[in-house]
Formats: sequence, structure tokens, C-alpha cells
Amino acid sequence: MNKTLILATILAAGSVKAQQPLTPELLWKLGRVSAEAVTPDKKYAIYGVTHYNLAENNSERNLYKIPLNGGKALQLTKSQGGETLVHLEQNGNILYLSKGQLWLLESGKEEPKQLTKFDGELSNVKISPNGQYILFSQEVALQKVQSADKYEDLKKSDAYIFNSLNNRHWDTWFNGKFSHVFYASYQNGIIGKPVDIMADEPYFTPQQPFGGAEDMVWSPDSKQIIYVCKKKFGTDYAQSTNTDLYAYDIERKQTKNLSDGMMGYDVAPAFSKDANYLAWLSMKEDGYESDKNDLIVRDLKTSTTYNLTKDWDETVGGFLWSADGSKIWFTAPTAGTIQLFEIALSKDLSKVGAKQVKQLTKGDYDITSVNGESGDLLLVSRTDMNHAAELYTFNRKSKELKQLSHVNDELNASIAQSKVVGRITKATDGKDLFSWVIYPPDFDANKKYPTLLYCQGGPQAALSQFYSFRWNMQLIAAQGYIVVAPNRRGMPGHGVEWNRSISGDWGGQPIRDYLSAIDDVAKEPYVDKNRLGAVGASYGGYSVFMLAGVHENRFKTFIAHDGLFDTRSWYGTTEELFFANKELGGNYWQQPTPKAYTQFNPISYADKWDTPILIVQGGKDFRVGIEQGLGAFQLAQLKGIKSRLLYFPEENHWVLQPQNAIVWQREFFTWLKETL
Repeated sequence: MNKTLILATILAAGSVKAQQPLTPELLWKLGRVSAEAVTPDKKYAIYGVTHYNLAENNSERNLYKIPLNGGKALQLTKSQGGETLVHLEQNGNILYLSKGQLWLLESGKEEPKQLTKFDGELSNVKISPNGQYILFSQEVALQKVQSADKYEDLKKSDAYIFNSLNNRHWDTWFNGKFSHVFYASYQNGIIGKPVDIMADEPYFTPQQPFGGAEDMVWSPDSKQIIYVCKKKFGTDYAQSTNTDLYAYDIERKQTKNLSDGMMGYDVAPAFSKDANYLAWLSMKEDGYESDKNDLIVRDLKTSTTYNLTKDWDETVGGFLWSADGSKIWFTAPTAGTIQLFEIALSKDLSKVGAKQVKQLTKGDYDITSVNGESGDLLLVSRTDMNHAAELYTFNRKSKELKQLSHVNDELNASIAQSKVVGRITKATDGKDLFSWVIYPPDFDANKKYPTLLYCQGGPQAALSQFYSFRWNMQLIAAQGYIVVAPNRRGMPGHGVEWNRSISGDWGGQPIRDYLSAIDDVAKEPYVDKNRLGAVGASYGGYSVFMLAGVHENRFKTFIAHDGLFDTRSWYGTTEELFFANKELGGNYWQQPTPKAYTQFNPISYADKWDTPILIVQGGKDFRVGIEQGLGAFQLAQLKGIKSRLLYFPEENHWVLQPQNAIVWQREFFTWLKETL
């Protein structure tokens, strides 16, 4: 890209004077918009908006509807808590979940009616197409692993007794309860006796912690329940990603595995409207959580399964069947963005492949979801690095994206925006390395700016036009920093091989990519080469710890959040061992020892550490345990390096509580002011 053109564009963007820079407090005033569905009459979109109350340290989510052809939004729910859409009836009635119970909002009325009063909370609720059944998940106590349950005379004890792994996951210790699928008769808000279709099975469904209602569906004839489950337990569960799709026949009370022999993740089943086909997302390799996601379609008449994207050189995100079953729309990362794609189907599915995939949108933004269809319009959600998610419609004929919801327009108009520019660097192996470069809103090319290298986590997560409420590029740039965000090795959107190549090579080419990107941008006259920093979380935190030992005086400061400091101790404490086995190349006692535990282990470079570092650690992060952050902080302190530990005892791998998030932002920028 022409550098003169880039500078002219940046200077033009910097001429806006009346707007204020984004602050952490303003960031948390933004409404968080998420699409739910299109109404049965195809006239309205239903969506949710979450607002956070910093003073109360909580949030509230309400449901809204808005005409698909544009117009004023109508707020549907107003109760405290968070509402999630369950079902839209033909007569306009809305069923939704609130506080773990089912509620009914009748068309034209303002006051909802509570339908259920279950012991415990309902989740992942679905109404059958014929309206006669309700489907949901609930926890079932099957094992006694807590001492007070095992020894009834010791009710005040608080010990756990485990005989296998999966003893803890994400941020929760296993308590002997499993999430099971239930169904019950349903009529006029009255629910019959629930039936546990997984009775006596010690398995979880849907997948924890990320699986949800998309992993449990009714067949169009309401005779079957399709659900996702990893039917493994304990140590086997912790070492495998092999989920399958199971079909439970209500009349026969029998369960059939629909994806038997497919060894990776199989998730998100969805029937075509004519009930002739079942589609889902599938990964091929057991134990590889970031494998390519392929779009699978099963012909239910012939029981033949087809992989429609096996020859397509990218990975599929969320998808939606067209009403006539002639195509499937889906999102996928590409070239530093996430875009909307279409795959056209034919009667002979064996002839459908990569040539039938067509990209529908293109621009410096992300299409984060596709949620419904109305004639030529598709309901989608869109973000970019200056804007949180809003709803848009995409016109399939005109190819026009039109903003539908306007939740944050007023606040956005008062906030100065950053210029975001794509940049190509030659990596050390000669390949093109794409980066986003984010500039301060008032950028002046005649000045020099401190510059931050942003290291993405994942490690195989797309670095696209995302909008984060923690790692927010607009917010960082608004404080006067240039941000360099490379699509280094391991990220989707640049071909399957680019995506896969990071596994087993964490400290190799990806780290060289980071150094290539920052070295390239540092050649610009407006970059202060004496004020460079590197920041990141998770694999990004690992990257910061690695860079601290190999950067050769490039950086003046570091910030690492929940990063891996010692891969040996991390392997011994992390809970999803399939991830560790795949990404590190195995365990640390095998011979030969994988490079991840020697050459690519940050602790191996402890003698080289000499740069100020802020270390952030969550106390309930079981993916990257507290020993990682504590060990890195102890090293820095004992070596006399200026260092700080920011510890959140009740947060997990993220920072979810509003006030804790503000603390995170304030400490982040305070550290940069002190050290950069």
C-alpha cells in the first residue's frame, strides 16, 4: 500500500477536533448488541442489548424488536436481569428465559407472565416445532466427590475426592453434577414431567464452557432431539475433543450416533427447512481444538454425509440455511477480517465443493453472525475496531450493507475515531505478513509516538476487525499510542497451512513474525523507536514472556495477562490436556523432549530478563493457573526488575466484572505512562 496515501488519509482523519478520546468509562457505557432472530412474518428482527452499571457492578440485558426495513426500535422486556429469546410464535407471542425460568410476553401486551417455577435454573430451552414439547438442559447429581456428600456425618467438611482428571474446568471445580438434556410435554405454559434422555450417563452436554442452545435442536417433525455430547469421562474427557451428534427418538426412546467415526469436534446441528438435510460444523482431528471447521451436510433420505468445504482453504464460522434449502450462508475469517460467504447447493451434493463458495461481503469490518432471512435481506451483526456490534441488513441483490440498529450511534458520534490501516511486511521466510496498524485519533505524522506490539491469544484466534471491551484497539490508540496488531503464524484467514503451522512451534516463526512486524513499523519517522512496548494475553501473554528473553533491547516495557511462563508446570496444572498435547507437541517427560519445554519455554530465558513488566493473573483461571503469573512476577522481583502484579482472585481467563475491568484498564495505562 502507498505510504504517502496512508499518511494523507491518516492526517485527514486526525482533523476531527470536536470529539473526545475514548476512555474506559465511556467504553463501558456502550450497549452490547446481539441478534436473536427474525420474526415468523419476516418483518422484524429481535435482538438483545446488554448495559453495564459500574456503580452496581452488574449488567442488564433486554430484548428489542425493530422493522427489518428500518425504523424505530421497540423495547420488549424491562425486568431486572438478563432475557434470552426462546421462541417466537406465529401469533406474535414471545417466549423468553429470565432468571432461569420461562416467561411469556403476549403480543400487544407490556407485562410478561412467568410460566415455570422449576427447582434450579433452566438453560438452552427450545420449543418443539409442533409446540407440544419443551427441550432444556439441567444439572444432575451423579457422583459424590465432595466430602460432605460422601460422609454424611461430616457436613462441615469441604474436601474434594477425585479419581480421575477433568476434576476442574475453566473456572469451576467438578462437584459431581453433569449437564443433561431433558424434554417434557408443553401446553399453554404448563410443563409435564421432565424426561432425562441421558439418564445414568456420566457425560456433559452441551460442551463446557462454550457450547449452548445451538448444540441442542428439534427435528422438524418434533420426533427427534439432536444434541452434541462428548461421551467420555474423566481423564479421557480431558484429552479428547471428540464430540458427536446424537439423535434421540422420543417414541422409541433410543439414541443413535450420527457422526460416528468423525473424530474431532462436531457441533451446531441445523436442519434444512424441508427437513431433508442436517448440517453441522466438524473438525477432523481428535485433540485439535483449532482444526479447520468444515461444513457437513447429511442427506437424511439416504443417510449419506458430505463434506462441502473439504477443499476450501479456510475455516467456517456460524452458518444459516436459506429458507428454500438451496444455499447455506456462513461467516469465515479472511485477510484480517471476518466476512459473509455463501455456498450454493445442488441435488447431487457430491458435486458441491470449494467452487460453489462465494464471498458476499468485503471491507474493513467483521460480519460476526448471520441470524435470519427475509426475502433478499439477511440479518447480520457487524463490528470494526472503532465500533461495537450493531445489527445490519445485507441485501443479496444490491450487495448493500445497511445499519439497522443504532444503539450506540449517539455515543459514537461524541468519540474520536482511530484510523485503522492494513500493512504488509515481509516475514523472515519471505512470506507476506499482514498487520493492522491503529493510529491515535489526533495523529500527526510530524510527531513521534510510543508504539505497542499487540500479541493475540488463541493461539489460533482470528485477529480481525473485532471490538473488545478489554483489549480495545480504539481505546489504546486514544491514549496516544500507535498499535501494531500482526496476523502472525497461527491465525485463520490466510489459508489452512498458515493457521496450522503454529502448533508445536509456539516460540519459533510466530515470535519471528512479531519481531518482523514491529521492526517494519518502527522504520516510520513518526514511531519513537526508543518507546516500544509489547502487550498480550493467554498465548499473547506467553509471547510477551518469550519476547522478554529474546527481544534484544527492542522493547522498553511489557504487559502479560494470564500468559504461560513455564510450559512444564503449565502442562501439570492446565485442565484441557488435548490442547496442551497438540500445541506443545506432547508431554514433557517423553523422549525426545518437545521444543516447547526447552527452546520455546519462556522460563529458559530467565537470565535475559531485564525489562519492566506488568503481570496480570486471574485467581480462577484454570486454563493458565496462578503459578504462571506468580512465577514470572517472582523472577522479575528477585532480579530487581521494575515489575507489578495485578491479581484478580475472582476472575478467570478473562476479566468479566465491570469494576474489575475498569481497574484493569486503569492499571494498564498507568503502567504504560510510568514505563513508556
